[in-house]
Amino acid sequence: MKFLVKPSKLHGAVNIPGSKSHTIRALAFALLAEGESIIKHPLNSADTRSCIDMVERFGAEVCIEENSWRVKGKGGELDIPSDIVDIGNSGTSLYIGLGLASLVKGFTVFTGDHQMRNRPADALLKSITDLRGNAFSTRGNGKPPIIIKGKIRGGETSIKAVTSQYLTSLLIASPLASDNTIIKVPLLNEMPYVVMTLGWLDKLGIKYANKDFKEFHITGNQGYMAFSEQIPADFSSATFPLVAAAITGSELILKGLDFNDTQGDKEVIDILKEMGAKIEIGDNFIRIDGGKLKGGTFDLNSIPDSLPALAVAGCIADGETRLVNVPQARLKETDRISVMNDELKKMGADVEELDDGIIIKRCDLKGAKVDGHSDHRVVMSLSLAGLMANGETIIDTAESVSITFPNFLQLMKSIGSDIQIMEE
Repeated sequence: MKFLVKPSKLHGAVNIPGSKSHTIRALAFALLAEGESIIKHPLNSADTRSCIDMVERFGAEVCIEENSWRVKGKGGELDIPSDIVDIGNSGTSLYIGLGLASLVKGFTVFTGDHQMRNRPADALLKSITDLRGNAFSTRGNGKPPIIIKGKIRGGETSIKAVTSQYLTSLLIASPLASDNTIIKVPLLNEMPYVVMTLGWLDKLGIKYANKDFKEFHITGNQGYMAFSEQIPADFSSATFPLVAAAITGSELILKGLDFNDTQGDKEVIDILKEMGAKIEIGDNFIRIDGGKLKGGTFDLNSIPDSLPALAVAGCIADGETRLVNVPQARLKETDRISVMNDELKKMGADVEELDDGIIIKRCDLKGAKVDGHSDHRVVMSLSLAGLMANGETIIDTAESVSITFPNFLQLMKSIGSDIQIMEE
């Protein structure tokens, strides 16, 4: 599928879909809990459906209702999957799933699509082995297909969390190990996502000690209790209409966003403010009025998913915009630093690739044929670029937006974006 995008002026109000990160965590905790858990207003997307399939293979019973999912958990006694667990394009499901599989008294085989089969997991595999499980890659490269055998018993490990999901996986699984666990963390990227995981552990009464995010002590032989929780709106998804308003000089209202939530991507609001957008934060809404933007230097280590969209914002900002300290952006569905550098150049952008980020100078974008690389955040970001480019922009692999934002096209059209599905 291809998007055809033309310059647009936006207006109106939109409801932001639920958080992918919270939804997948909720499914994992519901699987591990004793009894029935209720997940209210979850995100229903390709990624979260991959996670549903995964937890069902571990024995959970999932009932899909209109505005909620009911999950009957296994109380820590997970089934041995009867088939390979294919997590599709969901990196979060892969990494959390590896931890879940370490609690299974038997073998679990994981695979995914072509992008997932290039996602590294070697550090997490080593930690699972340190905790007395068995974990290895079938190709010996630390990437899927991966085989896990439990059950972990606890112990001590050290992990460089180049993605926070490595640490999240261990934090979710280790309370159900028979012995206590110590996790040393010499490197931690994306700290807010670990804060999110710890928030869930706190809600569910798990005992642990956090020593300044450098070391965690988790009591073993614990259990998870069933819960009923509402999933908050997704700040990662909100990034796209926010940036769209900022770069097109439009006024938008985004509904359902809770600034008391732990999601790190709410930092995008502060960045856009610093760039010159006028933003009002109300009770579960944000009003943004775009206009003249200015560049700056922004550390995206905590919010790597925002790099593609903010790179587009840099194209219209006066001066130079530097998006830095985000090397893990190269380890997502694509190498997003390289991909955004290449695709924005096709549209006439003045960009420079760094080892850990990207530099963008103000420029006039022109419509072009660009490659979305089957990366949902790249496709959506290039769609934003098309809203302010001269002429028409054609983006292929647009079907990938369904991975995290299935109603992206409808939402953007509802606020005036001229984005159409192009006939093949």
